[in-house]
Amino acid sequence: MKILASLLGLLLTALMPPAAHAQSTQQHHLASVSSPDNNLQYIFYQKVLAGGERRLYYRVNYKHKPVILDSLLELRLDNHLSESAMALKVDRRARWFDNLAITGSSVTTHDSSWTPGYGEQAAIPDRYNLLTIAMVKDDNPDYKLQLEVRACDEGVAFRFSFPEHPKGSYYRITADNTEFALPVGAKAWYHGWAQAPYKQLELVDWPDESERPLTLELLGGIHVSLLEAQMVDYSRTKFKLSKERPNTLVTSMHDAADLISPFSTPWRGIMVAGSAAALAEHSYFILNLNPPSRIAQPDWIKPGKIMRVMTQTTASARANIDFAARRGLQYILFDWKWYGPAFSFDSDAGKVAIPDFDLPAIIAYGKSKGIGVWLYVNQQALLTQSDTLFKTYRDWGVKGVKFGFVQVGSHRWSTWINQAIRQAADAHIMVNVHDDWRPTGEQRTWPNLMTAEGVRGNEEMPSATDNTILPFTRYLAGAADYTICYFDPRIKTTHAHQLALAAIYYSPLQTLYWYDKPEMEHNEPELEFWDRIPTTWDQTRIVQGMPGQFITTARRKGEDWFIGSITNNDARALSVKLDFLTPGKQYQASIYSDDAGAPATAKGTHVTIERRLVDASSVIEARLSPSGGQAIWITPVAATAGSRP
Repeated sequence: MKILASLLGLLLTALMPPAAHAQSTQQHHLASVSSPDNNLQYIFYQKVLAGGERRLYYRVNYKHKPVILDSLLELRLDNHLSESAMALKVDRRARWFDNLAITGSSVTTHDSSWTPGYGEQAAIPDRYNLLTIAMVKDDNPDYKLQLEVRACDEGVAFRFSFPEHPKGSYYRITADNTEFALPVGAKAWYHGWAQAPYKQLELVDWPDESERPLTLELLGGIHVSLLEAQMVDYSRTKFKLSKERPNTLVTSMHDAADLISPFSTPWRGIMVAGSAAALAEHSYFILNLNPPSRIAQPDWIKPGKIMRVMTQTTASARANIDFAARRGLQYILFDWKWYGPAFSFDSDAGKVAIPDFDLPAIIAYGKSKGIGVWLYVNQQALLTQSDTLFKTYRDWGVKGVKFGFVQVGSHRWSTWINQAIRQAADAHIMVNVHDDWRPTGEQRTWPNLMTAEGVRGNEEMPSATDNTILPFTRYLAGAADYTICYFDPRIKTTHAHQLALAAIYYSPLQTLYWYDKPEMEHNEPELEFWDRIPTTWDQTRIVQGMPGQFITTARRKGEDWFIGSITNNDARALSVKLDFLTPGKQYQASIYSDDAGAPATAKGTHVTIERRLVDASSVIEARLSPSGGQAIWITPVAATAGSRP
């Protein structure tokens, strides 16, 4: 249903604040749009400065409280400038957005849901009101622009769209100066790169740019996350401090983006929630800002659990396949150098280059056991061989490819990696992207992109405190390959903490036993939690949590629930209410907890298992050790003897 709304002029003048900059400014051409639940409001206006320049601004309110104060909307383009400005030798990049004439606005509504092939829940709501502002360069009608604003219950998002230019002009975007002015007292979970540790800092204390998604806590407990969506043909952005305005972040592009109309910039998303738990529970927000799947028949896309083969020989591969089959995994991975030096363009990723490694026989043995094979391939080989390489792997029977050491940030590498994901989809190959690259919701369009790193995972052996931050930050960008392991002595958390991560961290391709070998396992009874846990879900609940402190996540597959709780470096007592269970139904809960007094296994894991009957009125007390955790598997009483989900 389309509702035309002429909201120009003085329609909402009463809502306008005093001028934010020069004393002699005027504000007009006002339009706004609210979320379906009316909690969020995005207000747009054009400001006339003292010198006559007209600039675009916006602000965002949540439940009538400001979360984004008056902030500039601006791109810098090296394209078009008025003759008068050129005569004055004005910087060509500086003034493209000045003196835009607003020609109209409209609001439309969208109310639907969609069913992912896999995900954190069986159905995803997709409801929003869309405000479109039409503009044109007042001295050249061939240059048109639209501002599109989606107001959803989970947040607001906006982008610029450039209609097709009648003369086929190229556009070179040199900077994105969009601002995010925040209320005084805002604290951000700063991290300088995708695999960096997190620090909660006030904005004035920032040392450099920060990665996205960027989660902030405002006074009163409101949580906001700034993110980027559908960044598939553009230059990656981060956030930097404004040099002119206090408590203000500015979008920072990696480099210029060269584009041809028609095109749209990536979405700038602002998630808002009354609590950190509510923010994390709406992680599908970024998916909704991407187009639907372009894979017509996705039946070959199979989520599952995977382990890495640490010693790349035929005998070790067979041992890992046997272990995977026994422990309920679906895949094994051969990491880098199986085809030669990974950083050399001379290495051929279509050939095995190490001795005692019969890949055809390994793939065949895995197939006989129900275990698929993934291969690591470095960017050098992907760059030179991807036109044929994925089809070769399909013919071999390989299920997926892990992209390694990919370049990130620039417009060139952003378009390249999305092209490679599409090429893999054409060959029915699943993908895992490692290192610093982070998704921006591409999984909805190309669901063969199973997961990506861009996370400080167990390759870095982070602290328990860092682990409690990730669900509220990195995981808002989508699935992450944390590379969970269990037996490695370098782990900085308890074993129950590691068990719980499989329920807390979402990845449809979930890596377990990352640094482990089959011979390290001695039939530890608590590993039944990993044996049974699936990797995709019908329902997800963030029961409780605060970044940097603790989290409890509950996920359902069929009638079974899997729950994970972890704490930071401090001991903590948590009450886990089971009110999400079906009322009137009885379940058996298997509770896996740290217990220093429990008999040690061969690897000294000290995890105890308690089984009890529970229902929707039950509360399980979790007494967590420092850096500890608790995992719970809940299944209907009648199904306790059933098979793994």
